[in-house]
Amino acid sequence: MRYLIGFFLLFSTITFANEAQDLADLDKINNEVARLKQEAASFKGSDLAVIRVQQLGKNNQLRAVLADLIKRHDETTTPLLVTEVKNQVAYATRSIAYLDKSIKEKQEKLDKATIEQKLALQNTLKESKDYYYFALNDQLENYQWLAQLGSPEDNKLAEFTLFIDQKIKFLSASLSFDTSREQLLSDQLQRSSDSEKTALTLEHLIFQRKVTNSTYGLRKLIAIADQLNINTTDYKRQLFFTTGNLTEDILNVPVMAAILSNWVSSGTNWLLKHAPDQLLKFLVFVLILLATRMVARLTRQVVLKAVVQPHLRMSKLMQDFFVSMSSKLIYFIGILIAFSKVGLDLAPVLTGFGVAGIIIGFALQDTLSNFASGMMLLIYRPFDVGDFVEAGGVSGKVSSMSLVNTTIKTFDNQIIILPNSKIWGDVIKNVTHERLRRVDMVFGIGYDDSIEHAEKILAEIVDAHPAALKKPEPNIRVHTLGASSVDFIVRPWVKTDDYWDVYWDITREVKLRFDKEGISIPFAQQDIHVHFAKKDKKPNEENTIAEEIGSVIDSARSKES
Repeated sequence: MRYLIGFFLLFSTITFANEAQDLADLDKINNEVARLKQEAASFKGSDLAVIRVQQLGKNNQLRAVLADLIKRHDETTTPLLVTEVKNQVAYATRSIAYLDKSIKEKQEKLDKATIEQKLALQNTLKESKDYYYFALNDQLENYQWLAQLGSPEDNKLAEFTLFIDQKIKFLSASLSFDTSREQLLSDQLQRSSDSEKTALTLEHLIFQRKVTNSTYGLRKLIAIADQLNINTTDYKRQLFFTTGNLTEDILNVPVMAAILSNWVSSGTNWLLKHAPDQLLKFLVFVLILLATRMVARLTRQVVLKAVVQPHLRMSKLMQDFFVSMSSKLIYFIGILIAFSKVGLDLAPVLTGFGVAGIIIGFALQDTLSNFASGMMLLIYRPFDVGDFVEAGGVSGKVSSMSLVNTTIKTFDNQIIILPNSKIWGDVIKNVTHERLRRVDMVFGIGYDDSIEHAEKILAEIVDAHPAALKKPEPNIRVHTLGASSVDFIVRPWVKTDDYWDVYWDITREVKLRFDKEGISIPFAQQDIHVHFAKKDKKPNEENTIAEEIGSVIDSARSKES
């Protein structure tokens, strides 16, 4: 028990010591404030501003001490604290009046200044308004302190409440005007010429700052008004629509209801005012698209009939290109017209297409290379759909073509898709481009066979084939005297589609007729002549030499065969 009593005595002593120290600090700060007040009477201009800043700093220290003392006030300190707080009320009242006058003077100066001067003056005006909002908040705190000390100033608090209500209404109206003006300048800036942009940009920047400053001030006044039980629902809704920032005030049911009600009201008014006009624009938009579709189809049919004319000699790729591009061009123009009729500004859209085209061009360099190669193939037409070609290291029939790639089907029914850049950058061999082709064949006969007889048989075989053309005349000649045979060239002309049929039929018929007529088709062979030395040899040695010669002949024959 003794320890408990000792603890309370020690705590009371410490508390009393802290309170005495605070009172001493309070008296000291008051003396410094009085000194600064006397000095202020003898200064003017920027020096006076410095003294006022020092006064404000000392007053903030004084208020910190007062706040601590008011939390621990008792009957002995209450009269002193009430006096100090009333002095704070008087000081805040003078500060508010002084700052209010200063703000009005700076605002008048700002209104008369040039656009270039306004940017600098706005900063000084904002600084005064910041001090102004701090003074208002201090005054509210003063009245709250008096209520805690049991000496409320109800009449002055009511006047202060009315004063704040008037200020917040005026600031709300000012914010609405500045916001609408800023939006109007933003719209004008988008449609202005280069010569007008400089002045409009400066003016737009000024109103942007005014909106920012008014938003800041309205937020400060709402915080004060909420403590004075002023209805701030509409002001919070205005802040939300102006800044778009979500705050905890949005979760307030009245604020949320006001926002939703405003949305519904705005949407209803917009529909009643603009619905007929927007409906008409929508119908015009749909009609233009339908008309565009019809014109595109008609244009496609007309272009298709035009490009297939025989005298134009267009490739299939070029025909498809013109038909496809004609319809797409009509669609593109029609869509632009439709959007322009509903009020869309096409200048930013076309500018965006240009910027996007540059970006896509860098990103799709390989694709654009294929596109350029496709255009070269389109212009020079080295082959067409249905031709048999050897290109890009691939042989086959061209199945389909586009401006980016070419599809080739091989004879074993494989599908190969080649980029056009690889085809254009390599040797292109078009096997079936010409209507007529020459079949080149070589047949050999033995040296013991009759050249005239063989030549007659070959001519009969070529003349008898129905696909071999009479004009140009076929060419049948003795071509070379080979190591094992006498070689004939047989070169009939045929239609391109009959090439392989003629090649296979004549080859087969030559073999059958040569066998029937007794003409040999020799294979490669080599004659070996053996000369014996004129020297007597023993019987055993002759047999050994004969065996060696026989083995050499057998080896030579096996190699030739």
